[in-house]
Amino acid sequence: MIAAGAPVAVIGAGLMGHGIAQVFAAAGHPVSVYDPLPASLERLRERVRAICRDLEIDEKAAERVQPVPVLAEAVREAAFVVEAAPEDLPLKQRLFAEIEAAAPAQAILASNTSVIPITRIMAGLRDRSRALGTHWWNPPYLVPLVEVTGTEWTSPEVMEATIALHRSLGKTPVHVRRDVAGFVGNRLQHALWREAIALVEQGICDAETVDTVVKASFGLRLAVLGPLENADLVGTDLTLAIHRTVLPEIDSRPAPSPYLERLVAEGRLGMKTGEGFRRWTPEQQEELRRRLTEHLKRSR
Repeated sequence: MIAAGAPVAVIGAGLMGHGIAQVFAAAGHPVSVYDPLPASLERLRERVRAICRDLEIDEKAAERVQPVPVLAEAVREAAFVVEAAPEDLPLKQRLFAEIEAAAPAQAILASNTSVIPITRIMAGLRDRSRALGTHWWNPPYLVPLVEVTGTEWTSPEVMEATIALHRSLGKTPVHVRRDVAGFVGNRLQHALWREAIALVEQGICDAETVDTVVKASFGLRLAVLGPLENADLVGTDLTLAIHRTVLPEIDSRPAPSPYLERLVAEGRLGMKTGEGFRRWTPEQQEELRRRLTEHLKRSR
């Protein structure tokens, strides 16, 4: 088990890293955060304070977050290390080689990757029994789920300690029993996205209609009624009958949609460029982000 208030190290102070650091710090853990970019470390504590203000909790949590410019120093005393670097397999492998060389021998080593199999990331470690994945969702201080994924080498004790640690933070950890790309949540999410894109690509409806249909129908139920609960609710016989009709018609290409490829090639990168599947003014972007944040805060 990892003791209450045990030191934690977060590798990466970006989109996910600073939020993960805030959650650990708010739960009483001293948190060392490494990032290769000085500007990210300079902003770190203020970003943590801003989260605390938004959540209306004590800003003193930021005092437990220590920006550290050297990776080895960040992990030297850690009981738990979580890597939150970009989704780049060679980068993550290099980071974990450095982490393993500098962290205590008993420290648990975790990656926050959202889709890369943990086996690939940790294959080069000397002690792979203490390595696993902890996939948080964005924003990490508002979304409760953490997918905890072991490999064939991960010890049961490390898995149990990691699940207990995240439960102590107030998170909802789940045990992903096979190490597959995308784990559980992103496999489900991107199966939906694939069909959503196909509907637009095939001219069945436009992007706004896709989003409206999801938000105004089954999306309303998802917070309390999961897909397999729903299948049991309506009956597995009805589910089977529906699948016999609809599954042959659903997109099943094993590669990204050519329509999505074309959007990227044309520089239509979504909100960052003002247009993706839909056009977005700065005001529309801000309003959507505000509504999402308020919805997640009400759901806490």
